[in-house]
Amino acid sequence: MSRRVLTIGLAIGLTPPLTHAFELADGRLHIHGFASQTVVHSSANRYFGNSPSTSFDFTELGLNASYQIDPRLLLGGQVLSRRAGEMYDGTPSLDYALIDFTPIADAERRAGLRIGRIKNPIGLYNETRDVPFTRPGIFLPQAIYFDKIRNLLLSYDGLMFYGDLFKDNGNLSLALGAGRSVIDENVEWILFGTDFDGDLKAEGPNWTIGSLWYATPAETFKIGLSALMTEMSFDAGPASPVAPGSIDISDWVLSVQYNAERWTLSSEYARTPTRWKDFGPFFPFEKQTAESYYLQGAYRLRPNLEIMTRYEEGFADRTDRSGRNSSDLTGGLVPPFDFFTKIWTLGLRWDINPHTMLRLEYQRHDGTYALSIRENPDPNSLVREWDVFAASISFRF
Repeated sequence: MSRRVLTIGLAIGLTPPLTHAFELADGRLHIHGFASQTVVHSSANRYFGNSPSTSFDFTELGLNASYQIDPRLLLGGQVLSRRAGEMYDGTPSLDYALIDFTPIADAERRAGLRIGRIKNPIGLYNETRDVPFTRPGIFLPQAIYFDKIRNLLLSYDGLMFYGDLFKDNGNLSLALGAGRSVIDENVEWILFGTDFDGDLKAEGPNWTIGSLWYATPAETFKIGLSALMTEMSFDAGPASPVAPGSIDISDWVLSVQYNAERWTLSSEYARTPTRWKDFGPFFPFEKQTAESYYLQGAYRLRPNLEIMTRYEEGFADRTDRSGRNSSDLTGGLVPPFDFFTKIWTLGLRWDINPHTMLRLEYQRHDGTYALSIRENPDPNSLVREWDVFAASISFRF
């Protein structure tokens, strides 16, 4: 705990020299950073660490920079250290790093190309999900933005074409990309239910279809459709009980948001068809279509004080909302409630000053579909109904 506090303190201490550095570059170099520490307590189940005993294992440290070479060419990137229970150990990783070339840009239109490691433009929050100040709560809606499989949704290595039209009656934005998804051990745990001997890797190119967005000029209202299609292959090792096979995932998200002076309403709906092919008789699943949604409202009591409430539901198989059929496929080893989640959330955000934010959050869970199997490998220890209390403090410069 003391080491994390020291790291956050060092990040804050860097603020004056970094601010001075980009001022010397005539505004072309911008450097920003953030640090966040969260404490999580749950009545049961492990959530971002050993939360039944109170966990301090959710820590985020990020440093990003951008350099405007000329009006048409921008370089940008971010390094992130993220500790999240058993899912991520805090090893620094490249969150994104890209070259952004914009040959067309005027008052009515913009078009360009990005090359490198690019954030997936999925939904309202995926592109900014790693910055605590841009999230609607301590935790994103887990029915849509699963932290247990975060890296698969987060970014890809490839290229993206994008374009915008700015009109008096609204703005239209389109993005289309291709590349390879970032696969880690968490993806294997979720898609197989365990860590089989072998290597799961992305086949390429994978297409990010969308996103397509419409927004009123002041973004009072916006609506968008986004999608990510991923193909993966599994090279089974000698100790693997399943044969070499492949997995296809399509993640489609419909997003709507309305912003007023003091409140914001947001809602998203997702369908995620998944197919497992050629894994042999010892793997029970062949295809599922996950379905999820949430409804969220935020009200600003004061410019620096906001309350938020959210209800969300997620189902591993939209035709099996009770989870009984999926549980039967495992021979009853996995309980039915591990295939769905229903979560009520109530949160408070207080911006103490422009650089410091405090958040408090309570969640009531029915089901364990949002949990990481890697953190909860024993299905017999799972509890269906459980509570989460969390508090975080975040800094930025």
